Order: sequence, then structure tokens, then C-alpha cells
Amino acid sequence: MSRLGSSLSERLEEAAFRFLTTRNLVYNTSWEDPAVDRRVMNLGPGDRVLVITSGGCNALDYALDAPAAVIAVDVNPRQTALLELKCAAIRHLDHADAFSIFGRGWHRDFTALYMSKLRQDLSPFAKAYWDKRQDWFASAEQSLFTRGLTGLVFRIFRARMRPHTALGAAVRKMFAQTSLEAQRKVYLEEVQHRFFTPFVRKFLASPVFMAMIGVPLPQRRLVSENDGGDVAGGIQRMLDSLFCTVPVSDNYFWGVYTFGHYETDRCPRYLTPDGFARLKAGLVDRVEAHTCTVTEYLRRPGPRITHAVLLDHMDWMSSYYPAALEEEWDALLQRITPGGTVLFRSAHKTPPFLATTRIGAARKPMREVLKFRDDEADRLAKADRVHTYAGFCIAEIPAGA
Repeated sequence: MSRLGSSLSERLEEAAFRFLTTRNLVYNTSWEDPAVDRRVMNLGPGDRVLVITSGGCNALDYALDAPAAVIAVDVNPRQTALLELKCAAIRHLDHADAFSIFGRGWHRDFTALYMSKLRQDLSPFAKAYWDKRQDWFASAEQSLFTRGLTGLVFRIFRARMRPHTALGAAVRKMFAQTSLEAQRKVYLEEVQHRFFTPFVRKFLASPVFMAMIGVPLPQRRLVSENDGGDVAGGIQRMLDSLFCTVPVSDNYFWGVYTFGHYETDRCPRYLTPDGFARLKAGLVDRVEAHTCTVTEYLRRPGPRITHAVLLDHMDWMSSYYPAALEEEWDALLQRITPGGTVLFRSAHKTPPFLATTRIGAARKPMREVLKFRDDEADRLAKADRVHTYAGFCIAEIPAGA
């Protein structure tokens, strides 16, 4: 393809990504493993943790460690609306009803529960949003987990698996194994070759698939660079590593997109009976939801934060808005306590922005300003149940940064 053609193609891809992600709920559930994050942060009563909202699951998970506050921030008001709905359900519903809505993804009486118990707690935007989308919880076939951009991906793969009964049976068999060795054997012998067909590999490498899972062009480039240009091959290597080294017994991330719902013994902590009860007893009130950028929140007056979980947004900010990323870090360094940690993920094992983004009074690269705990990050990444990010970084804020 000519340079002009490539440029036009990229502009169209970026325009399509912006159209999809600014007009839709992207994530119907969080897609980062909070168990890994908690082992780093070791949250306690004196902590205030900032997190990008996404599906809201992880903000509620952190709240179960009883920090002073969990501040959930997202520029997409639809993600905020989802977290608001979850918080309202925790406050006003019993566990069975809440699990039906957010664990099974549907409830036969959702409209009645929404109008009588949930709507009153929502912000004006969230009320207007869910007023029009009560059918999102109508049935097992048309549930929360089939909605949003990630829900569309699930529907595509569900349609792909349905006529292939051998693949579906093999996947179910793999999730039923109780030992890692047996799980690995089923994956390698019965799942891998049935799933990674030429059609699936082509789809996984496509900009359409990447947009559906919230991956813009700059991040897709990082995926490609990280895997020598073989995006589909990189995804297969990631899944090979996941299913051969990480037990699926408690892996609710892949479980929900495999079966279309959570199980009572394979679900986020906020949906377990104990987690739900503790949140309902008051911990849910420690969760704040804000629709704004990270920088906008940090520049507001308020107490310091002790930790920040920034997901993977620096992959694309460093390309599209490098000056805004530096402003974000300047605001973060002003607001976070010395010794606090910032956790983030990347599509690249060694994210380029660590060397190009200059922060702090001396305007030095991130690598020179922050203390990176690389060995700890590499060790924890191996246990990550999502396993989709090549890079996991733990940055400690030194005094005077």
C-alpha cells in the first residue's frame, strides 16, 4: 500500500475508533486483575486510591480492603453510569437480586427493581442512560454481557462457537479441570487448534476487533511491535501462556466471556456473598465516581492520594496527547504522597513512553524520575488472570519527585 493510502487508512481507523468509543459503553466489566494490584498496594485505612473506572468492578474490589477512599475517574460518562448502577444495587438490593443483574447479567424483574430502588441513587446522566437501556438486562440471550463494545466481541465469538460443538465442549472441559497440568493438556490438545483457525486469526489482527476491545491505533502498533508484526500470533502466544500457566478455577475474567455469565464461585469479589455484605455495610460509600480526566480530578482541591491505578491509557495518550500526558503526571506528582505507587499496564513489554515522557521539575524521562519495581512487576504479571498486557509496571514515587 502506498504511503498516502496507508495514511488514509489510518485516519479512517482513528475516526472509526473515536466514533465507537465516544458514543458507547466500551467495557461491561473490568479487564484488569485487581488481585495483582492489591498485592502491590496493600491498602489500609489511611489510603486513598485513584483508579480509572472502566467497568467499575475493580473500584469496588479495592473498597473491600477498607481504604479511606476509592476515587474512580473516567472520561466516558457511560462507564461512570455503570459504576453508579452497581453501587445503587449494593445499597438497595439483596445479594440474590444483585447477583442476578451483575453476575448473570439479567433479571426478570429488572425494570421494577430499577424504577423502585435503583434509579433514585443515580446522577442525571446515569438516569437518562439507564432509562433507555432497561432491556440490557432482559434475558440470558440479551444480557449485560452482550452489551457495549466488549459485549459485541462476546456475541461474535459466541456465534463462532455455537456451530462448532467440539470447540465448545473442549472449552467447557478445560474450565472444569482442577489441576493445571490437566488444564494445559486439554488446551493444547483440544482447544488450541480448534480455536485458532485462519478466520479467527485474521479477525484478531483486524482494526475492527481492536476497536471493539478499546485498543486505538497507537496501542495496536505497540502490540504489533511487541510481537514482530504478528498481532494474531502475539494474541495466541498470550492465550497459550495464560491457559498453560494460570489456573482457570477462579478466572472470572475469561469465564464470563466464555459462558456469558459469572458463577457464584468464579466472580468478582463484590459479587461474593461476603464481599457484597461488607460493601453494603458501609464500604460502598467509600467509592467516589467522577466523569472527568485524571488531570481534571487531580487539579481539584482535596486530600492527597496514596496510590493510582492508570490501566493502559498512557499507550495512546503518549501518541495522541503527549503534552497532556506530561500535564497528567505533573498533577499526579503534586497530589500523590512520597512512597506511593502508580500501577499501569501497556501493550508493550518496555513501553516507549517511559523514555519519551518528561515529568517533574527537572523535566526528566519517567525512567529517571520514578523508582520502578521491575522484578516485582514481572513476578506478579505471571499470575495475572487476564494476561493480555505485555507490560505491567509498578512505579514508586520517591521523595522530591
